[in-house]
Amino acid sequence: MLEVNGIKAGYGPVNVLQGISMTIGDGEIVAVLGSNGVGKSTLNNVISGIIKPREGTVRFDTVDITGASPRAVVDAGILQVPEGRRIFPNLSVKENLELGAYRRARERMAVNFERMCTIFPRLRERLGQLAGTLSGGEQQMLAIGRGLMAEPRLLILDEPSLGLSPLMVEEMFNLVQRISQEGLAILLVEQNVVQSLAIASRAYVLEQGRFALEGPSGDMLADPRLRKTYLGL
Repeated sequence: MLEVNGIKAGYGPVNVLQGISMTIGDGEIVAVLGSNGVGKSTLNNVISGIIKPREGTVRFDTVDITGASPRAVVDAGILQVPEGRRIFPNLSVKENLELGAYRRARERMAVNFERMCTIFPRLRERLGQLAGTLSGGEQQMLAIGRGLMAEPRLLILDEPSLGLSPLMVEEMFNLVQRISQEGLAILLVEQNVVQSLAIASRAYVLEQGRFALEGPSGDMLADPRLRKTYLGL
């Protein structure tokens, strides 16, 4: 479904991404793991059309979308839920969800709205509440629900567990897995190594703009390099 080949991208004279390549298949959860500052968000923004790559290509369903505008990328079916949620705090939960369908799937807004309320029952209870008054976990649910309102074919989740309590982190990963089981491909960009590998089929470890490790999640968990660097084992 998604093919990233030899991407170099950055800011000013500096290349943050140093020629990386990856793939995501239909209905697959693929994790990109790494600490802060290694280029995870830059990768997300290249795929989303926010940053233009200096070299390399991005293809979605065999169509070259390298350098396409963010609007064109959304129209193609790729949607990013950015780090920090970025909901509209002064709008209600219902209004935030409805805005998710503004660019794509507007004619199915009512159907998708009811679906979001089924997936996120807490949001149904708070439809009239201002989004900024929700808890951190509820705001993350709202951000994901708003993204799903656009009926994406590939959902990019940037640090969905960031700032959440341990209990809410567990719930969030369970939710991501449940959404994927409906056939949606997910690019999960995270620092939480163990729980990401528990739900992803494959993973890439990003270090200094390059993929240092990649492979099936089970193999990655057993890799002594990952266990030493990220798990302290």
